[in-house]
Amino acid sequence: MNRFFRYRYGVIGILCVMYFITYIDRVNISVAGPEIAKALGLNKTQLGFVFSAFAYPYAAMQILGGWFSDKYGPRFTLTLLGVIWSVATIWTGFSGGILTLVLSRVLLGIGEGGAFPTATRAFTWWLPKGERGFAQGITHSFARLGGAVTPPIVAWLVLARDWRFAFISLGMVSLLWVVWWYFWFRDSPLQKKGVSPQEIDEIGAAVIAQSSKKAPPTPWAEMIRRMWLVTFVDFCYGWSLWVFLTWLPSFFADTYKVDLKKMALFSTLTLLAGVVGDTLGGVLSDFIYRRTGNLRLARLSLLIVGLGGAVCFMVPAPFAKSVETAVWLLAGAFFMIELTNAVLWSLPIDIAGRYGGTAAGMMNTGFGVAGMIAPVAFGFLIQNTGNYKLAFLLSAGLLAIGAICAFFINPNKHVVDPTEAPVAPTTAPTAG
Repeated sequence: MNRFFRYRYGVIGILCVMYFITYIDRVNISVAGPEIAKALGLNKTQLGFVFSAFAYPYAAMQILGGWFSDKYGPRFTLTLLGVIWSVATIWTGFSGGILTLVLSRVLLGIGEGGAFPTATRAFTWWLPKGERGFAQGITHSFARLGGAVTPPIVAWLVLARDWRFAFISLGMVSLLWVVWWYFWFRDSPLQKKGVSPQEIDEIGAAVIAQSSKKAPPTPWAEMIRRMWLVTFVDFCYGWSLWVFLTWLPSFFADTYKVDLKKMALFSTLTLLAGVVGDTLGGVLSDFIYRRTGNLRLARLSLLIVGLGGAVCFMVPAPFAKSVETAVWLLAGAFFMIELTNAVLWSLPIDIAGRYGGTAAGMMNTGFGVAGMIAPVAFGFLIQNTGNYKLAFLLSAGLLAIGAICAFFINPNKHVVDPTEAPVAPTTAPTAG
């Protein structure tokens, strides 16, 4: 085997593609929103409700999807979920009114709701502790890249034909990924042909040995005690992320009266900052852990700096006189917000180990609940104040609260397996 090649990097790669695709399928509605609103006669509040319809089943599916992946494995679970979200994306293109539009978004939320917890569960048996921050950072940077390139992609598809064609085309691409995942991925390195003993040792023989054992009952009470604060911080983070993913194009269009092409460009430039933030946050967290051996410092420093720094950029953003200034400020805020994302997704594995899928679902329920509320609340405030200022200030306030709460998270307090001793993923930090 080539000494530079590791199958676990292939796992990271295929999941990077998944994160990229799911965010395109998730964000496309915000870019096509103005065109859909014209075609179906929707006002701002109704459009906000369409944006948020995705989040209700998305939140409900977090724990269920994570638990399902813990029980039945990420290969089967992601195959099933991928078919669902692909069909939902295609169906959106056939929507004839607000009811069918909402129903298609609900189905999309069901499909994508368990996807990220399941991906996190896949990393449990495939990655050593010292590479998890990087893996979560790079996969989520691809999610942000998907969100960033969605505006020009969807704008091009809409201008080339119409908004319906955009959804149908993107759904077909998702189906291709599902086929790839099913035939290439295996739940454990032990099940994948070609994985060398050297790589198994690098990942952690003790961890992989556990992959062949029957999963013990999930310690729900212990999981809730360890994860509730992480879930709340994820809610504070998720509120602002949903605002960026749903209302950013409309903010540029309404506030600065830009056309579709410029709206897409400014949205893309802003969201690209998150691509850098996601990757850098994961790399920095792993670097701090390798240098200090202090997992709490490695995780919490990025959470506090990221959330707190985002407040400094977001507060002045809606008061910017020019669209260029607004883009720079919002890009700075989005960069700082995304520094925290890899850490948030690493914490469930750090805390819960073999229950990482369920724990990731618990955490991301906070994000899902934020998605239920934020798009509608943002739209309501815009419609009733006539501008975006109060809505952005509310988002900044929640980020500040999240930064304060992050001080009290401790990834060294692990979930105790009620039937066997906890398994240490690695005996020492492993270089990425």
